[in-house]
Amino acid sequence: MAKSAASAKSQKSLSEMSVDEKLRALFDLQIMDSKIDQIRTLRGELPLEVNDLEDEVEGLNAKIARKSEEILAMESEISAKKNLMKESAMLISKYEQQQGNVRNNREFDSLSKEIEYQSLEIQLAEKRIREFNARIEGLKEELASFEEKRAERQANLDLKREELDAIVAETQKDEEALLQKSQAFEAQIEERYLNAYKRIRGNAVNGLAVVHIDRDSCGGCFNTLPPQRILDIALRKRINQCEHCGRILVDTELASEENERLA
Repeated sequence: MAKSAASAKSQKSLSEMSVDEKLRALFDLQIMDSKIDQIRTLRGELPLEVNDLEDEVEGLNAKIARKSEEILAMESEISAKKNLMKESAMLISKYEQQQGNVRNNREFDSLSKEIEYQSLEIQLAEKRIREFNARIEGLKEELASFEEKRAERQANLDLKREELDAIVAETQKDEEALLQKSQAFEAQIEERYLNAYKRIRGNAVNGLAVVHIDRDSCGGCFNTLPPQRILDIALRKRINQCEHCGRILVDTELASEENERLA
């Protein structure tokens, strides 16, 4: 309850600020946010490049793991087929010995069929082993290709990370200081104006939500402003927005004063 009362009191004091003070707070916030944008622009596309490379390396690691598992599975199948061939060879030897002790043709023919069956098992196992070996060779080629690509991407990723870390280390202190100033200016702005500022800034390609008049034109979209609108802006009796782009407009004098003060 006490917190709610304090918040209401804070909003009330903000609403009692003069239009001049509100415009200065908005323009000062824009100055700070633009400086933060400049720092982040310095990093360029590096954060996105690092993220993309991390995703690619992770994807290649998954492919390498799958190919390695397939190879192990096929090597296990080959081992099983070789054991089956040994068992079949032992059975053939056993049946051939038994054929020397048969009592009639029926027993001999029965053993012959068993020998023939085990011989076919050996032939089938040999065929499957050849197929598995051929598949393993193909998988090893794919695996080598993925590993080569991963090494290349990892080296590139390490380089990009070093570049990004160096830039972040160089600019982090400045960015944190600017973020604190930006938050301080936000605290000086009514919620409705702050929400409008953030909405306009979010939709603007250059991040400019508050601009000054530049040669009788909007400093954001550069459309010419009517003389009466320019006069209204200079009088600072209300907050004016560009009818073309929606940006909040301030006069050149105010912009010059705040730029000099926050330089």
